Amino acid sequence: MEPYFLGIDIGTQGARVALMDVTGNLLGNNEVDFPLNKNSREEQSPLNWWEACMGSLQKLVKDIQGEVDVDKIISVAVTSTSGTVIPMDSSNEPIHNALMYSDQRAKNAAKICISAAKEHDNERYTSFGTSSGLAKILWFTEEFPDKAKKIDKWVHAADFITGKLTGSWGITDYTNAFKSGYDVLNYKWPAFLFDKLGLKPSWFPEVVASGEVIGHLDNRVADILGLSPTINVTAGITDGCASQIASGAMKPGNWNTTIGTTMVIKGVTKEEIKDPLGRLYCHRHPSGFWMPGGASNTGADWVTNEFSGELSQLNKNAATLIPSNLLAYPLRQQGERFPFVAENARGFEPEGRSKLERYVANMEGVAYVERYAYEMIEDLSGEPVNAVFTAGGGSNSDVWLRIRANVMDKPIYRMKHISGAVGAAILAASRTHFDSITESANAMTQIDTQVNPTRDLIEAYDLTYQRFLKTLMEKGYIPKEKKYA
Repeated sequence: MEPYFLGIDIGTQGARVALMDVTGNLLGNNEVDFPLNKNSREEQSPLNWWEACMGSLQKLVKDIQGEVDVDKIISVAVTSTSGTVIPMDSSNEPIHNALMYSDQRAKNAAKICISAAKEHDNERYTSFGTSSGLAKILWFTEEFPDKAKKIDKWVHAADFITGKLTGSWGITDYTNAFKSGYDVLNYKWPAFLFDKLGLKPSWFPEVVASGEVIGHLDNRVADILGLSPTINVTAGITDGCASQIASGAMKPGNWNTTIGTTMVIKGVTKEEIKDPLGRLYCHRHPSGFWMPGGASNTGADWVTNEFSGELSQLNKNAATLIPSNLLAYPLRQQGERFPFVAENARGFEPEGRSKLERYVANMEGVAYVERYAYEMIEDLSGEPVNAVFTAGGGSNSDVWLRIRANVMDKPIYRMKHISGAVGAAILAASRTHFDSITESANAMTQIDTQVNPTRDLIEAYDLTYQRFLKTLMEKGYIPKEKKYA
């Protein structure tokens, strides 16, 4: 019997599921949206997530009925938003809505968490900003003292769905635990959470590697879905790491750039990267390596806002214009956080140019930022970036792929299936059929497009890239000597 694997992605706006085989063929997928309101960026109902999750699974099973043997499904894994946390009572029911990663109410609590973490380990501390689960946990205990008395445990978004699938609670994974304060180097919850912040040790779950089997499908859930209760349920993973898995970048030296609204870069290194400026953070790889990552405020939001509706023709014409030799930095807000930190940073682009020229220059500008990021990563890690895998809406432009490959002088690979649910399905297979996540990612990701750099464009782009760096230096965004630490 050829086994199949289920992936579940609980996103900000809906639940998505994917079913895959051992070679990465997508056998089925489905999604159900959540009921959203004006407060959904701050709080959401985990019970609505579960309803949408079950709805999407039921639709998937119905769609594949008669075509796919569901008895061949051997495992399932869940991914969801990083930094989203839920207080639970002793009956495993939510005491309050989920506090979303995008909830900004924990600003003062975040400052307290950062101070306590720096005092604990100034060299390795993680900046527990408002998007972190730890800041939200501290904020909630101070804001709702009566509800805090009823807390039996805190769970992350992926943990909630995993708990509902299995009936087993109190287990999470390295990636979700990371933003709640877990020490991924020493594999423990550090003492400052309890000694300095006054949180209870009993609130924090057991932490295991993503992909480790932690239970089986609950009998009642299996009956509703028409699936076998023998299906393994594994520890989950955060959404960003799931996208990285789907991209295929899961062995040392391989990196993923996702260009959506922002540009997110994640990869795999043998050693932890210590970034004194806090631009990079490091998740723990399920196989024991490290998964550093960072997110820029620059990405493809300018495409959606200024060029939508014309992309097909613009991309066709852009191929005749590269390299443009123009300088642009399409930052559409004030301030940059990665690959350089500059609170005063503002975007720029050439004046008096056509729409096509602006479009090309902005694509090139994002590619220059991407190259600077990878140069910084190689400098801090001492490890090479061998190849760049890519995802996100920005990866759909073939001309943009060509620009990026030549600016960086590295091959770029775009995979066929790159959703978070696909990444979760690959994770589900990593220890139930394969020996590791690296092995399952190698087997289950399929290259859709490969773009290699060419010598003439490499040389032309290198000259303009040096001018781009000089401009950033003159504006005070990066050091006048190219220093990364």
